[in-house]
Amino acid sequence: MKKIFIEFKWAVIFTITMLSWMLLEKTLGWHEEQIADHQWLTMLFAPFAILMYLLEMREKRRRVYGGKMTWLQGFISGIILSVFVALLSPLAQYITHNYITPQYFNNVIEYSVTNDLMTREKANEYFNINSYMWQSAIGAFGFGVITAAVVAIFVRKK
Repeated sequence: MKKIFIEFKWAVIFTITMLSWMLLEKTLGWHEEQIADHQWLTMLFAPFAILMYLLEMREKRRRVYGGKMTWLQGFISGIILSVFVALLSPLAQYITHNYITPQYFNNVIEYSVTNDLMTREKANEYFNINSYMWQSAIGAFGFGVITAAVVAIFVRKK
C-alpha cells in the first residue's frame, strides 16, 4: 500500500488542481460569455496535467527507486496515477457542475442549439452530469496513459 501512496497523493493534487482550473474557467467567463471558445481554451490545462505526471514520477523515482527508474517503472507508476485520477474525476465533475458552475450545461446546450451545432435532444444527451462523469473518467485514463508513456521517457534514469 505504501508503494502506491505517491500516486494516490498526486491524484488528489491533480483533482484539486483541476477544480481550481474549473474555477478559473468560470471566473474568466469561459462557461458563459466566451463559451464558444471553451473547447479549445480548456486545452490550456494540458501543460499543468503533464507537469503533475512529471512531478509524480520524479518523486516516485527518488523515494521508491533510489534515484533510478526504468521506462517501464515510470510507465506503470503513471498508469496507476491515471487510474486514481480517473476514479476521482466523477467526483470532480460533480463538484464542478453542482458548486463551481451549475449553469454550465444550460449555457452549453443553448449555445449548441442556437448555433445549429446539435439538436436540443442531442445536446441534452451529451451535455449532462452523467455523460460528463463518464467522459472525464475515460478521458483522464486515456490521456493519462499516453502522458505516462511520454513522461516516463524523460524521467528514466539508470
